[in-house]
Amino acid sequence: MSKPTQAISVEQVRKAFGPTVALESVTYGIDAGKVHALLGENGAGKSTSVKILSGLVRPDSGVIRLFGDEVRMNSPRDAHRLGVQTAFQELTLIPDLSVAENLLLPYQPTGFAGLLNKKAAEERVAASLEKMGLHMISPRAEVRTLDLPLRQKIEIAKAALREPKVLLLDEPTSALSGEDIAWLGQIIAQQKARGTTIIFITHRMPEVRMFCDSLTILRNGCSVGTFGIEEISDEEVIEQIIGRSLEKTFPPKPPVDRSVAPVLTVRDMSAGRLRNASLSLQPGEVLGVAGLAGMGQLELFLSLFGDMPASSGTITVDGREVKIESPRDAIDAKLGITLVPEERKTEALFLRLDGRQNTALPVLDRYTRFGLIDSEAEGLAVAGALAKVQVAERALYMPASAFSGGNQQKIVMAKWLLAGGRVLLLFDPTRGVDVGTKHEIYLLINEYVRAGGSVILYSTEIEEVVHLSHRVVVFYGGSIVREIDGAVEAISESEIMRAALGSTQTHGPDSAARKAVQS
Repeated sequence: MSKPTQAISVEQVRKAFGPTVALESVTYGIDAGKVHALLGENGAGKSTSVKILSGLVRPDSGVIRLFGDEVRMNSPRDAHRLGVQTAFQELTLIPDLSVAENLLLPYQPTGFAGLLNKKAAEERVAASLEKMGLHMISPRAEVRTLDLPLRQKIEIAKAALREPKVLLLDEPTSALSGEDIAWLGQIIAQQKARGTTIIFITHRMPEVRMFCDSLTILRNGCSVGTFGIEEISDEEVIEQIIGRSLEKTFPPKPPVDRSVAPVLTVRDMSAGRLRNASLSLQPGEVLGVAGLAGMGQLELFLSLFGDMPASSGTITVDGREVKIESPRDAIDAKLGITLVPEERKTEALFLRLDGRQNTALPVLDRYTRFGLIDSEAEGLAVAGALAKVQVAERALYMPASAFSGGNQQKIVMAKWLLAGGRVLLLFDPTRGVDVGTKHEIYLLINEYVRAGGSVILYSTEIEEVVHLSHRVVVFYGGSIVREIDGAVEAISESEIMRAALGSTQTHGPDSAARKAVQS
């Protein structure tokens, strides 16, 4: 029996950026027409591997073969010419251009004298969107007006519509949940049916099991091993990724004193898609928020942080009605409401500034006297906060852009730990971070509520909401339709999904995605 043809062969590849070695002697192979997972912690070398295969970065040494032929990709155009397309986690879409312009860039149809044919472009894109189950998106819509999950889908569609031989999916589900993941399953099934080889980068093991045939694990820039999907357990994968075992992924929930008055109460709040939401939050409590994308969760978080005006309703802090008209109002010591937002790179960090400046910025006045910053006091305070979230001391002087996604997220957490707020709003805080960093974030949440802080947590990973929350409110159609109190009944994924789907449906989107890939 002949050996399957390898679509991709990576042999002894090395890449360094100055003194930092991103990849060292990385070697793995992927059979043609298969879905192959590339796993590892943030900073393990996955992103560098994707950039090399996409033509964005050239390796210092080593060999890359596509379908048996040695190749050198000096630019994305070289990769495109060889049939390699990439959907990036950090979206490459241009916000001020339309959906049609983004999908066709840089291959827009032209007419007389080389001028762009806008009508032909929109017609082509409309047909393509219909084919991919995205008919609800107008080709004329500006990308900036779309929610993050829709932008993620467009990024994936942009790569898939070019009929690649090799498709790289870099964290494609980091902004997706529920039915969106089922949609991705259908796209992967379509690509497999036409013989496309897919590299799938994710931190979510259920998706590896759902979509992939094999996997390669990277650790500290080195390839640890390549395995068939049935040859290795989830526990073994985690140990290989982080080089140690995790005793328990989720720490036990700290007890909550229900006899004390709520620290935060919301009554009949409406804002954007949010309609008449009411909830309360106890000191030391984690309140989970669940629901499919676009059901009003984001508006709740933004309104509580003063980033979106509420059209109606009241907010009460410590029994006193307050008005939050800006983030400055929320951060104020009398309220102490802070937010870890959906997109850390564009909403939470100044990537060109170092970790010290990013972390101290909300409370810079603490270290300012007569208009001058006490750099020593600022540095000591930030160093303490960074140590608490286990970020290397070099973050004090290196730009945030130099760090992996997981460490960037921990810098965001350090910022609010330094600010010392009483209510921490976490909107999908583990999006795009590895299993080790996730565990560290879970422990930080636990430590925060044990110290008397309160958390409102939304996650696209329902498992996190189940295992970290004392109570859960479920959104559907812009309203809270269900509250599950862990002190009264068990918080379960099935109960959350029933409410999130607006019905008693028992077959979740995961099963739909699995069927799509297996068919």
